[in-house]
Amino acid sequence: MRAAVMYKPGDIRIEDVAKPEPRSGEVLVHVDAVGVCGSDIPRLLTKGAHRMPLICGHEFAGRIVALGDSVAGFAVGELVGVAPLIPCRVCDQCATGNFSRCRDYDYLGSRRDGAYAEFVAVPVDNLLKAPPDADPRAVAMTDPASIALHAVWKAPPTMGQRGGVVGCGPIGLFAIQWMKLMGCTEVVAYDVAEEKLAQAREAGATHTFLTSAPPSPELLCDLVVEAAGVPASVNLAVQLAGPGGHVVFIGIPVGDISLDNKTFQHLLRQEVSLHGAWNSFSAPFPGKEWTVTLAALCSGALKWEFMITHELPLEDLPRMFETIKGRNEVFAKVMFKP
Repeated sequence: MRAAVMYKPGDIRIEDVAKPEPRSGEVLVHVDAVGVCGSDIPRLLTKGAHRMPLICGHEFAGRIVALGDSVAGFAVGELVGVAPLIPCRVCDQCATGNFSRCRDYDYLGSRRDGAYAEFVAVPVDNLLKAPPDADPRAVAMTDPASIALHAVWKAPPTMGQRGGVVGCGPIGLFAIQWMKLMGCTEVVAYDVAEEKLAQAREAGATHTFLTSAPPSPELLCDLVVEAAGVPASVNLAVQLAGPGGHVVFIGIPVGDISLDNKTFQHLLRQEVSLHGAWNSFSAPFPGKEWTVTLAALCSGALKWEFMITHELPLEDLPRMFETIKGRNEVFAKVMFKP
């Protein structure tokens, strides 16, 4: 099969590799659509992975083409979404259903071969059945949309509250939509790019600002989701929270993060609560984040197609990552179709 193999950060090669064989309890999935996650960018360009060479890619959907032994409940030809985390199921966090905090997990696309390829072998427990007529691109968006939902559920808004999002990539855009679906009458969105703010308005944001603008005292928020992971956005997110508000951090920083004195004073005086959100999994695995999200994407309750700025064949993956590295184009969701 054809696959994009990372040998080291920045060294990504399109190669012919052996097609995986599904083992007992696994199915073989033909990848119909796979998206680029924000975490893939440092993984493939600067940081590397837990082992290399490796086939990355974990936001994907496809059709089952073969069944391993002991697989029940799934059939060849079915369209499935795939939860990429493979929990150990024996640690204390797994025992309490906190699979996102598993202490000894495996992961498609970062610890074992993933979906920047034509085929992937997937444990049956990681499959979600999608409606047969669903768009595979929508199903592939279940991962980022479920991450946004996992974060919003850390401090879910109630009817009439105001939400805020800092960083309007796909996860931030889904967070805006979840806030509106949960009853936020207003959502304030910040980003560094006007193009991203236009997408935020399409997602339902009622007030949009460049991150260079200070938070307006009239538009402080009950819940803020930070989805960029850089020092400026972290400080902005805390300052955007209203009295007794909540800030949930999703963005994964590359360097150190520090809070300005002004930010910390706001945190103290307004009694703001800070939350970390990691991944998107709960019990029963992979969690309601995944089942609720897949249903919302397939029903049209969540809009997704407007986020896709690039749809490319797998052969274009190395070139696209060079484009991302050089920041030569504005992009939101990049989707490959192996």
